[in-house]
Amino acid sequence: MHPDKFKPKQLSDSMSEKAKIVLDNKEHDLPVVTGSENENAIDISKLRASTGYITIDPGYKNTGATKSAITFLDGEKGILRYRGYPIEQLAANASFMEVAYLLIYGELPNAIELQLFERSIKRHTLVHEDMKRFFEAYPAKAHPMGVLSSMVSSLATFYPESQNPDRNSEAVNLTIHRLIAKLPTLAAWSYKNSMRHPFMYPHNKLDYCENFLNMMFSMPTEDYEIDPVIVDALNKLLILHADHEQNCSTSTVRIVGSSQANLYSSISAGICALWGPLHGGANQKVIEMLLKIHIDGGNVDKWVEKAKDKNDPFRLMGFGHRVYKNFDPRAKIIKKSCDDVLEKLGVNDPLLDIAKKLEKVALEDDYFKERNLYPNVDFYSGIIYKALRIPTEMFTVMFAIGRLPGWIAQWKEMTENGEPIGRPRQIYTGYNDRDYVDVSKRK
Repeated sequence: MHPDKFKPKQLSDSMSEKAKIVLDNKEHDLPVVTGSENENAIDISKLRASTGYITIDPGYKNTGATKSAITFLDGEKGILRYRGYPIEQLAANASFMEVAYLLIYGELPNAIELQLFERSIKRHTLVHEDMKRFFEAYPAKAHPMGVLSSMVSSLATFYPESQNPDRNSEAVNLTIHRLIAKLPTLAAWSYKNSMRHPFMYPHNKLDYCENFLNMMFSMPTEDYEIDPVIVDALNKLLILHADHEQNCSTSTVRIVGSSQANLYSSISAGICALWGPLHGGANQKVIEMLLKIHIDGGNVDKWVEKAKDKNDPFRLMGFGHRVYKNFDPRAKIIKKSCDDVLEKLGVNDPLLDIAKKLEKVALEDDYFKERNLYPNVDFYSGIIYKALRIPTEMFTVMFAIGRLPGWIAQWKEMTENGEPIGRPRQIYTGYNDRDYVDVSKRK
């Protein structure tokens, strides 16, 4: 069964309802668009052409840039669904490869489709040997996200056919499978490079998560013991991060891809956007906060009071969420895995002790409950990665591995729908027309 049989359903504009806007004493009707979950939007795509006006929406907080059939998110109700499937069900039952297939191709794979998909991924896990020289050129202290972004972008030079926007679906799928297969290899090698450890090649008998952990932590002198508890936790984390609607990095992937830039370049741009501390860097900030509290003496109550003080610039990282107003559904799922990992590993780490105390406060203190400052997915993912001894600089890389299927799905949907090149407008606030003055006459 060919994966491209799955196409997102097309939504029609609501003809029964119109929004009215009055400009220069003239009334204009604007169509209202309704999504499959009864989300309503005012279609302003022809506003400038019909009125000469544009809208201003800094950060695009109230602007829908596209219609998408991939992910539904309701922050008020704490709902997250991939292609209609609740995140709770997927995290409890599915593998990351199943979820990747679901996001990219629209439906969960049957047994044969999943087998063929996994086989194709395993076939492409190796990267060209010449790329090892690229790693050697980076200093040991280079941030792994910077290295990863550069290496992903470089893939386009090894596969120049990927730069053809008019290639057939089989060629597109090959590019997709190559990228899914190679990203864990590049990510693990970014880590090995920072440690100046020898690179470990992928083992295709292992599954996706096992293979990544093996490349990260095995050495030529000894094998890495793969713990199923750790594999299960990583599988869940990758699923929970797989897509999250039109966030900063996803929007970046779509707008870069809208220029018909190749998939590798588009994903590289998404990685750069994710690198920012206000986006994917949040789980790293959690560990840095815990370290700060530890260095100060580990008095959790003191820092909780600082967080409550509106005049104090300190803010607790990993609590609350910009989108989810009541709770983060992903955090509820990963909390159990977090507890299992800590129990299994028996980690003795003062930072993790501080984290558990903060979690208890956030779940029991009225101040935090009233303001919905609950532990979010970044909080628990940071703890898990710390327990696994993954360096903090690699946390955002882990995020990127998980988010890759969502980015690819968004890029694929955008290209297949033939969406126009992204080109936001602006309101100019600079100087009016003025004449050039020769440098000798300037004051």
